[in-house]
Amino acid sequence: MNALDSVPELAGLRRVALWAAVSGVLATLAGALFDPTQFFRSYLMAWVYWGGVALGCLGLLMVYHLTGGGWGVAIRRLLEAAAGTLPAAAVLFVPLLFGLGALYAWTDRAAVLADHVLSQKAAYLNVPFFIARTALYFVVWLALAHFLDRWSRRQDETAEAWPGERMKRLSGGGLVVYGLAMTFAAFDWIMSLEPHWFSTIFGMIFIADSALGALAFVLVISYLLARGGAFGRVLAPPILNDLGNLLLAFVMVYAYVSFSQLLIIWSANLPEEITWYLHRVEGGWQLLANALAIFYFAVPFMVLLSRGNKRQPRRLALIAGGVLAARLLSVFFLIGPAFYRRGLGAHWLDVAALVGLGGVWVALFVWRLSSRPLLAQGDPELAPALARKH
Repeated sequence: MNALDSVPELAGLRRVALWAAVSGVLATLAGALFDPTQFFRSYLMAWVYWGGVALGCLGLLMVYHLTGGGWGVAIRRLLEAAAGTLPAAAVLFVPLLFGLGALYAWTDRAAVLADHVLSQKAAYLNVPFFIARTALYFVVWLALAHFLDRWSRRQDETAEAWPGERMKRLSGGGLVVYGLAMTFAAFDWIMSLEPHWFSTIFGMIFIADSALGALAFVLVISYLLARGGAFGRVLAPPILNDLGNLLLAFVMVYAYVSFSQLLIIWSANLPEEITWYLHRVEGGWQLLANALAIFYFAVPFMVLLSRGNKRQPRRLALIAGGVLAARLLSVFFLIGPAFYRRGLGAHWLDVAALVGLGGVWVALFVWRLSSRPLLAQGDPELAPALARKH
């Protein structure tokens, strides 16, 4: 039997993903031959977008194991499948290590020696230490994903309580380590693109953005899967309402931490801090900033206040799809101005890399999802979730 038979509803998505992977990767490789610098810049944005979804799913999975609830039963397998792509995501990150000079000003020794700020940060911002830290982040994430997957399989096989207890204990401490790794990864991979600027809340913005994108992604996939079998039964209106409330919560958290950073920096008006925002409110970038505020906060916030929208699978999936699309604006807003200094701009490689990397990641996700039943039979929360009808 074809492994995909367990998720026939995603057969079409898998075909589209494979076509996107082939065409996108070929176009990206062709672009890399003609413009290596742009290749690395576009590839970084694409990796942050799709890698952020995988990392966000890992975080949500640990939140579920720590708190429980019917909402997590419905999307648990999707979260596990996305977290299971992290080994591939780690491999896909490797090309970026060959383009650090095209991405980060602090890799240029002459520029560092001529710049007082960069020279003060050289003990932290240097290539060997950067690579070592990146390796450590992936070790942390891969270890968490590995043990959660291992004990999840044991829970299905034995139906005993101890795997669930282990996953709960691991998630408690794991969320702390996960948060630290995500924070420093955000500092290293994104914030250091503009090394004169700094923000202690930036890591939280990256965490909230990844979690929001992850939840939006699994809600879209859940709708596709709900058209058949037991999975459709578990997505009863009360469960959908819980997931919609969670999506609303993450929209609000992302908006809160983003606005907090803006308010503090704008009020202080310090040259070393305010420049980051000045690059993003002039030269056409203000259009992107306004679109981000509207489509990544205001619109989803308003429509998710409606109970009816959260209890209808199609409506909730459309809202989640809109959030997932708007996250493209968020990633581009964080990274793009560091490269397009003359004003709002884009390159065709930005699209090619996003499509190619996305096709590879989504195809891997569907393959991982098809390897196990869509519902965790050993999960003690499953029976209560299936019993919820109103």
